[in-house]
Amino acid sequence: MIVLDTDHVSLLEWANSEESQRLRARLGKIPAEEVATTIISFEEQTRGWLAYMAKARSLVQQVEAYRRLKRHLDVYRMIPVLEFDESAAAQFRRLQMSRIRIGTWDLRIAAIALAHDVTLLSRNLVDFRKVPGLKVENWAS
Repeated sequence: MIVLDTDHVSLLEWANSEESQRLRARLGKIPAEEVATTIISFEEQTRGWLAYMAKARSLVQQVEAYRRLKRHLDVYRMIPVLEFDESAAAQFRRLQMSRIRIGTWDLRIAAIALAHDVTLLSRNLVDFRKVPGLKVENWAS
């Protein structure tokens, strides 16, 4: 199974760049049921969209903000979302105790990937490669 980090989900959601096209091409070669993301990525992006919506003042801005929030929801309805469950929480605690210096959300994503023994796709190889045992690749480059 392949798990998309937040940045790879964002590429699929919005980008029309070469990176996005490369990612789509590679993902197109594997069964759709073998691709997932995490509840942490959903949280990160949802927080961002809610902040974006809070800044919308005019009705035109609000309409666009709700349109983007709906698109965000649609993306997450089409892809399996791995939970931060007891197994991931145990991995997270173990990683915290080893004092790996990466962000908390990234550490949670890594914990979920480790708990499921899957490959994580991310452009943030510098941080994720600090996590022992984590399989991480960048399919966008």
